[in-house]
Amino acid sequence: MPLIKLQKQVLLKKIGRKISDDKLKDRISMLGTDIESIEGDEINVEIFPNRPDMLSEQGFSRAFSSFMGINTGLKEYKTEKSNERLIIDKSVANIRPYTACAIIKDLEFDDCKIKEIINIQEKLHSSFGRNRKRCAIGIYPFEKIKTPIYYKALKPEEIKFRPLECSEAMSAKQILSQHKAGKEYGYLLNGLKKYPVFIDSDDNILSMPPIINSHSTGKVTDKTKDVFIECSGFDIRILKQCLNILATTLADMGGKIYSMELEYGRKKIKTPDLEPTIMKIDLDYVNKILGINFKEKDIKKYLERMGYRYNHNRVYVPAYRVDVLHQIDLVEDIAIAYGYENFKGKLPDFFTIGMENPFEVYKDKVSQILVGLGLLECYTYHLSNKSIQSEKTNCKSDLVEIKDTKTEYNCLRTWIIPSLLQVLSENKHNEYPQNIFDIGTAFKKGNSETGVVENDRLAICLCNEESNFTKIKQILDYLFSQLDLKYEIKDFDHDSFIEGRTGRINVKGKNAGFIGEINPKVLSNFELTMPVAALELNLTELFSLL
Repeated sequence: MPLIKLQKQVLLKKIGRKISDDKLKDRISMLGTDIESIEGDEINVEIFPNRPDMLSEQGFSRAFSSFMGINTGLKEYKTEKSNERLIIDKSVANIRPYTACAIIKDLEFDDCKIKEIINIQEKLHSSFGRNRKRCAIGIYPFEKIKTPIYYKALKPEEIKFRPLECSEAMSAKQILSQHKAGKEYGYLLNGLKKYPVFIDSDDNILSMPPIINSHSTGKVTDKTKDVFIECSGFDIRILKQCLNILATTLADMGGKIYSMELEYGRKKIKTPDLEPTIMKIDLDYVNKILGINFKEKDIKKYLERMGYRYNHNRVYVPAYRVDVLHQIDLVEDIAIAYGYENFKGKLPDFFTIGMENPFEVYKDKVSQILVGLGLLECYTYHLSNKSIQSEKTNCKSDLVEIKDTKTEYNCLRTWIIPSLLQVLSENKHNEYPQNIFDIGTAFKKGNSETGVVENDRLAICLCNEESNFTKIKQILDYLFSQLDLKYEIKDFDHDSFIEGRTGRINVKGKNAGFIGEINPKVLSNFELTMPVAALELNLTELFSLL
């Protein structure tokens, strides 16, 4: 979890009240954060990943002040129109397709505030932005930029600028191979024929996201008054959320927020949008979950202490609160404001003797066997997408699709090997061998109450220079000998595997899985250059046969 350092005197000044160290420790812990220590004037606080809005002194002070009952209710932020444009070229559509932008004016920077901006940018990159994979942030001195600004993709040989804190200009390839940020994040551009860049109307390159800003047009100093902010990535909703956190943080530093018009071809949108979202809350539901008979006035008081506005069962959620997805999230905040220390423990009126689920014991044994063979265990998502599950794996699957999904995840996975291939694809920059496995749930349409049948499955992928059918079969032989099971391999064709080097695993007359060498076409789809041998077993079926 991200750790932030707060200056105690700055925090107390922002909330406008003197508080003892003991009370600070107690109240900060009860806000839903972990306080590491208070050493002199420095407070070290661990922020949970669901609250990226608290990763700066401004954001933390705003939340803490409200929680303490000092500045309660919804804090509103005004956005003025700047009449500035950013034009998104279609060349970035398949590279890094979206951006959300804003301009913040009338800032008074000093060394301390510049460090704060750098810190929140780094914290958001590592947590909310998933190490720049999901979201990358750029902050620039606006006075050095001529608008309109363009977001486009160029060939590497067309890109040359002076990276931040470097003494001379470098080409795109030099940045990726020689610059510290290029070495660390260059894998995010692997395999691309063009790289994304922000360019102003004087053809000055502002940055090459998600790697580095330009030194001449991308370095904020104590003389900077106005800044241009951009967040780039693959999900416009995520980018807007990240921009809202940054814009409100800079506004709390004294800046004024100005919107920009983003042109996606004929489609035009304005960012940031700091209007609160409205969510309904059910009083009976709150009382049922918390076991307390709250009145509506109580709900209103506690929600306001967590920075919301309440009006007739409607809750106005701040634009920077990205963690509020369901009314259970509001219930959690009500509990925090009420005080966990005020809940009274109650023993149940019945008692049972617990035991570990035999199937979980069985899965744990399988896991321990594979770890003993030197394999690394992974945990991948149940949610996937059609590209990974079907298109890239060169096979047709009857997928369980997600209705009205707002992200790239549009189906439940029907098998796990594609998830592991995606893990391998995202870790090409790490050393080999990469021999991994995953025990998880797979879903397929079938005869059940929900119309979906769930099975726990095991998938193994061996990825190294020596991966072949013999190596993966040796893993299978050892695993089954430890489970005291016998099997046979029958002829089987599967488009994801090499013909003649795959088979169906049969146990006691029942199909229990498949094994083989991954087809080179599939490897190419996942941009893998090493051979991969894989197997997948239906553990639910195997357990029923034991």
